[in-house]
Amino acid sequence: MEGNLLSLSRQRHATRNYAQQPVPDDVLQYILEVARMAPSAVNYQPWTFVVVREPDMLRRLQAVYHREWFNSAPCCIVVCGNHNESWHRASDGKDHCDIDIAIATEHLALAATECGLGTCWVCNFDVEACAQLLELPSNVEPMVLLPIGYPVESEPSPKKRKTIDEIVVWR
Repeated sequence: MEGNLLSLSRQRHATRNYAQQPVPDDVLQYILEVARMAPSAVNYQPWTFVVVREPDMLRRLQAVYHREWFNSAPCCIVVCGNHNESWHRASDGKDHCDIDIAIATEHLALAATECGLGTCWVCNFDVEACAQLLELPSNVEPMVLLPIGYPVESEPSPKKRKTIDEIVVWR
């Protein structure tokens, strides 16, 4: 069985070269709406999506992640988590903010793929400099930079994935 979501998941890949064509507002609104519908622990929705499109702000954002390819993206969604608004499990205090942000980020990435756009999860960036640049309060953490735009690249290389038997245990 090859459903739409499986097909979309196979299409989604890390894009590291973007056309300078802007992402239309209605497309961004659709992608953000898909992320807004993402599930979160106890439905707390501890996220903020900072959409960076202005050339000067994009240039300044590029200083928190020093990769040449990152400079080609015409837009970047900074996915932020609010640790004061996230659910913390009673038994051990585990903060579910990271989990909720990961779910929302993948909703963004899949919606972008559906719209013919490319994205790339970036988590290895200067978090403190990013928070300062975006003037985020101390309880809000920039967790993922998600550059987004129309890809300029050939077909992506095949995904390296473990077999289903390597990752599933039936009881």
